[in-house]
Amino acid sequence: MTPAEARLDGKRVVITAGGGGIGAAMARRFSEAGARIALCDIDAAAAEAVAVDLPGAIGLGADVTDETAMDAFFNAAGAHLGGVDVLCANAGTGGPVAPLAEIDLADWRACLSVNLDGAFLACRWAARRMGPQGSGAMILTSSTSGLYGVPTRSPYVTAKWGVIGLMKTLAMELGPKGVRVNALCPGAVEGPRMDRVVAAEALARQMTEAEVRALYAEGTSMRSWVTADEIADMALFLASPAGRHVSGQAIAIDGHTERMT
Repeated sequence: MTPAEARLDGKRVVITAGGGGIGAAMARRFSEAGARIALCDIDAAAAEAVAVDLPGAIGLGADVTDETAMDAFFNAAGAHLGGVDVLCANAGTGGPVAPLAEIDLADWRACLSVNLDGAFLACRWAARRMGPQGSGAMILTSSTSGLYGVPTRSPYVTAKWGVIGLMKTLAMELGPKGVRVNALCPGAVEGPRMDRVVAAEALARQMTEAEVRALYAEGTSMRSWVTADEIADMALFLASPAGRHVSGQAIAIDGHTERMT
């Protein structure tokens, strides 16, 4: 895209789970492009720490599974920004790592709630504003796990497939109103979150963490992991004028996954 198309001067961006990882990378990238940012995270201190380095940004603590807490965040974000042009529904959790037969219902529900209920609440809030204004972009964070099955990861996989179904439906509902909706499907992303996932999988599969990390890389054509900044770059493209006719797509940033671990 051209330098002009990469600019989002004055655009109002709301990001969930913006206190670290992909969400923080998105916040920085959008801010560098001239956008104004409101972000939340379950870790209020992390949200504030990201926001303090971004001109005019606010970062607040909020649990994406708590409708009351999210209403409070969205009210604050709307008041601060004066509306919303871009939503990044980014919150997620890896959930339990075990065969389905060994997973408790409470753990199943907790994983789906963060990944799927959190996306629903964020998208519902944004849809009520973007639809009437006749413009906007929603970017949901799914996963390559939302495109494939993954042994021992059934709650997470189910939730991330659900995110793609939500995205597809919203793209149909809101496209006639000028709103674009897409999903990002990151592969294995370098950072603390995947470090925890790898540790849990290594324990469940009786492998070393190095062996699990190697399996993730070997499952891609490019034999590599990706970075949060690469995910943020794609989010910026989708929100920019360059992506004005991209909607309803689940876009993998993963080095081309051939098989899941």
